[in-house]
Amino acid sequence: MFNTNSVAEYYNTTQIHYEKWWNLKKSLSLHYGIYEKGVTNFSEALVNTNKVLMNLGKITDHEKILDAGCGVGGAAMYLALNKEVEVTGITLSEKQLKFATARAHEKKLESKVNFLLMDYSQTSFENESFDAVWACESISHSTNYNLFIAESYRVLKKGGRLILSDFFLTSENQIDKNNWVKKWIQTWSISELLNTNKFIEKLEKEGYKIRIAEDFTQKIEKSAKRMYYAAFLGAIFSETYNFFNPKVSRFAKHHYRSGYYQYKALKKNLWKYYVIVAYKE
Repeated sequence: MFNTNSVAEYYNTTQIHYEKWWNLKKSLSLHYGIYEKGVTNFSEALVNTNKVLMNLGKITDHEKILDAGCGVGGAAMYLALNKEVEVTGITLSEKQLKFATARAHEKKLESKVNFLLMDYSQTSFENESFDAVWACESISHSTNYNLFIAESYRVLKKGGRLILSDFFLTSENQIDKNNWVKKWIQTWSISELLNTNKFIEKLEKEGYKIRIAEDFTQKIEKSAKRMYYAAFLGAIFSETYNFFNPKVSRFAKHHYRSGYYQYKALKKNLWKYYVIVAYKE
């Protein structure tokens, strides 16, 4: 079972990998890219993920948005560049915070975006502070889904919405003979994945009304396959580095394997990628 310190350690020690394989300084993204008509490459797919969430979540001008698990700030800056909004991004990773703050300064967005070191399951914000809570592939890192759901509901204004994309188990009690899912999530500091229906039940129990629960699995498959091929290239560099640096951090040591495991699990239909929009009424 991982905790918040484990999640922070994961991102602090593997960011260098994302800088290389995701072209992080340009893409500002650590997520899967959504491929749709007109999207021709991985860079465009990464941007399109933000576009899809923004449109389905109906982000409008003059809203205040909480990016829960903001990574290096790419989504927050995308929203600030495309809408007249104020975005607060929170992360557990000191390294991500430093990176995001520097990029916001470069883009002269300090008046529209702000980044803080904070746990999205226990924030310091007042009740009903935000029009939307945004969470792109961050809730799967939660060590307690119920705590996050309750906290997001608390900080949302009435009529506000939770906008998220993430990976979920295809079904409960599914057979995974090779433990592909378990091996995958352990390389990403994820304690547990839920079935989509189970997660939606938790949202509804808190009081959320589900407006959108759309399966985007086919549209991220190219991203998953790209990670799969990258795993083989990464293995060469990583194992060589590990040989000469036996004290390499636990997550960085075998991080490349995540690309292999996630794709193997996907091809066995063990997980799905969903976009969910839920309203606080």
